[in-house]
Amino acid sequence: MRLREIPAGPALRGRTEVLLLAAGLFLAQPRVARAENSVSYKYEDYREAGGRVAVQAQYGAIEQDLGPDMHLKLQGVIDAIAGATPSGQPPATPGGPVPLSHIEDRRKAWNADFSRQFARVNVSVGYANSRESDYVSNGWSVNTLTDFNQKNTTLLLGAAGTDDDVKVFFQTPREKKRSGDYIAGVTQLLDPRTSVSLNLGYGIARGFLADPYRLMFKNVEVVPGIFLPTTRAENRPRERDKWTLQGSVNRAFPQLHGAVEASYRYYRDTFGTRAHTVDLAWFQKIGEHLVLRPGLRFYDQGAADFYRLTLDGTTIPLAARPDPAGPFYSADYRLSAMRTYNYGLKAIWTINASWQLDAALEKYDMRGKDGSTSPSVYPDATITTFGAKFSW
Repeated sequence: MRLREIPAGPALRGRTEVLLLAAGLFLAQPRVARAENSVSYKYEDYREAGGRVAVQAQYGAIEQDLGPDMHLKLQGVIDAIAGATPSGQPPATPGGPVPLSHIEDRRKAWNADFSRQFARVNVSVGYANSRESDYVSNGWSVNTLTDFNQKNTTLLLGAAGTDDDVKVFFQTPREKKRSGDYIAGVTQLLDPRTSVSLNLGYGIARGFLADPYRLMFKNVEVVPGIFLPTTRAENRPRERDKWTLQGSVNRAFPQLHGAVEASYRYYRDTFGTRAHTVDLAWFQKIGEHLVLRPGLRFYDQGAADFYRLTLDGTTIPLAARPDPAGPFYSADYRLSAMRTYNYGLKAIWTINASWQLDAALEKYDMRGKDGSTSPSVYPDATITTFGAKFSW
């Protein structure tokens, strides 16, 4: 699981649904890409520059065939997050450093996926649970893969859902959040070296969709001519629908001992966000045991309709508590117009038929596009990972 655009609450929010949907994406790969019986471990360190957020995560997974037609995968993760993140308040001077809040938490999560191969259809069901001090998430998934055209064409249909409890600091009862995601896709083998995929996704989220640790600022006039700097919790809509369209191509180049993976993804939602993602990766085999994988990911996003730096100069009142009826507002920089660049190098060393090691170093750079949001809110990060897998 990749750590990108780290949320500002004292946790890595909503990643249970990522664990579940990852199962669908895994199953969508060609049959030869499926993992064998194995046990694996991975350590990942995400560290933003300037003493900002740091995340250390440890992953473990085990996969085992249960007879000729059944497969079980169990995965667990423990991660810790600590550091400083923008609170949502504006800088004291335009373009200057923004106020930061310290965050700290630990997350424990696990997921299980069971798949059964029938004559032409593979059915997979999954369950996931994630727990933090202020966030509990439970999720499920169902994915099917159906082969056609002498297994040269594969149809993917999948669904996943989550049921989350959120502890909000300004109220006693926990808030609820529910989501559902649906995917339909097709993978076509064009020739022994080339495959293409096209996936359509639709998702819904209902309930508490805000970040309880993000603030909105406004100078409130208490008496004529006298203003009091005031902050309150942000107010986002309690409903969001999203749509995605993703296409990818995989092609091997035996004469170069390499292969390329390329994909494009379009995203839009009812928050008003539009986004484009381009992923490129090259797999270069060196000798009998080593593969190098340089990669580049580019992401471009437009701002949400209700993104604002402050409420100054507007007639929007700063409500004491979020109001589901609106008006809506948020100063969360992750909702602003921005671009991110993620590039790095991964090395995979296959020692023998049983043992495989990998290591990666990546850089992550986020930049604003609107010319108004302070550049200091956007993080730069370094990501290092180390992994080991034993197969039988």
